[in-house]
Amino acid sequence: MKQRIITGVIAVLVFVGMLVWGGYAYQLLIALMAAIGFYEFARMNRIQGLGSGVYAGYIAVIGLTLPLDLMWPDIPFSDRTYIWFTVFILLLMTVFFHHRTNLHRIAVLLVGVLYIGYGFRYMIVTRMLPEDGLLWSLFIFGCIWLTDSGAYFSGMLLGRHKLAPKISPKKTIEGAIGGIAVAVLFAFGFALFNPDWIGAGQAMLLGAFIAVLGQLGDLIQSAYKRLQGVKDSGKLFPGHGGILDRVDSWLIVFPAIHLLGLL
Repeated sequence: MKQRIITGVIAVLVFVGMLVWGGYAYQLLIALMAAIGFYEFARMNRIQGLGSGVYAGYIAVIGLTLPLDLMWPDIPFSDRTYIWFTVFILLLMTVFFHHRTNLHRIAVLLVGVLYIGYGFRYMIVTRMLPEDGLLWSLFIFGCIWLTDSGAYFSGMLLGRHKLAPKISPKKTIEGAIGGIAVAVLFAFGFALFNPDWIGAGQAMLLGAFIAVLGQLGDLIQSAYKRLQGVKDSGKLFPGHGGILDRVDSWLIVFPAIHLLGLL
């Protein structure tokens, strides 16, 4: 537990520091996290080595993560461009390396590119929002992190009914509700300190939405790890697992909020 706490505190301080700093430093950190996350995803699916398509996947996920069309508007590369070329190159792998890969593996890699690439991309896009990008980022991350903490302690103190016993046996309905409640309280407090930025009612509704989505993202990753027969996606953070173990909620929340036009 001590190692878990120390690792968590250091990771949060470094990440929040880079988030506040912003700019290329934050963008490169996110791109690095995306690359490591894709490595974990490919390893969980036992897709490795030259000819498997995994190296094309690395390039694709980094290209999709970095919103070059927003960073440098003169560059004619949108996310759709990367997606199309990713599909094209991965399909070519089945022609030139048919003895090393197949359509099923290519489809799995493409899911990884989209899931991880878009998830991290919208973290950068959120931070790049003019004027209030930092506020939105802190608000969303705060809701996600406090949902996790609220669910953990609520489940530990009050948990009686299992939420998804076959997927994540330790999660409880009481914990999930507690996580949502804590996120809503945080959102309310955040709005009180920033009344000109967002109304309390809007903040609370958005906080609840983020909390629900975040917990669904957690369950998605838990279900996938169980399907692959692994406990953690990696071992990067002692006591916490890998990148994907830490960002499972992020990868669902950030794209959903943007694509649904909630910012």
